[in-house]
Amino acid sequence: MPDLELVTQSIARNTKRLRQARDFSLDMLAARAGVSRGMLIQIEQARTNPSIGTLVRVADALGVSIAQLLDYSDTPAVRITPAEESVALWSTEAGSEGRLLGGTEAPGPLELWSWLLMPGEGHDSEPHPPGTAELVRVDEGELTLLLDGRAYTVPTGATAHFESHVAHGYHNGGGTPVRITLVVSVPPPQ
Repeated sequence: MPDLELVTQSIARNTKRLRQARDFSLDMLAARAGVSRGMLIQIEQARTNPSIGTLVRVADALGVSIAQLLDYSDTPAVRITPAEESVALWSTEAGSEGRLLGGTEAPGPLELWSWLLMPGEGHDSEPHPPGTAELVRVDEGELTLLLDGRAYTVPTGATAHFESHVAHGYHNGGGTPVRITLVVSVPPPQ
């Protein structure tokens, strides 16, 4: 697993490079992402470890995946990411976690995740840009998928897909861990 300093430096380098490639000023990116200019300065100078919510907003505003912001190596034509190099972007003391396994940018950001939700825990997400789609497969347990205030039960082996431009969340209301594989597809920037 990469150390925190390596991840922080990667986020700083990639955020600045992508912002400049799009000819965004700090103020422009701050407005698009809904974060302060000061926060962006801290991110680009590797002086902060931004929250997952901030990373999502910055990635969405840049039109890239979180994986591209976290990328800390040169990208060959085929990139194999060993399991120990996946990045846990959120976790709880009880053992729940969301782990980014990989991502690509064709045609827009595409992310592959592995999540573990311990009994009684969950993770909620803010709405993504219009056109964003998510595909979730329940590998173990029974998932409660919340979408725009409505709950859906997704049993082991089942797959659910939905547009995630509304508030949504993944929860475990049962007594055993829930393991899911999640794909997030974000449309390319307009």
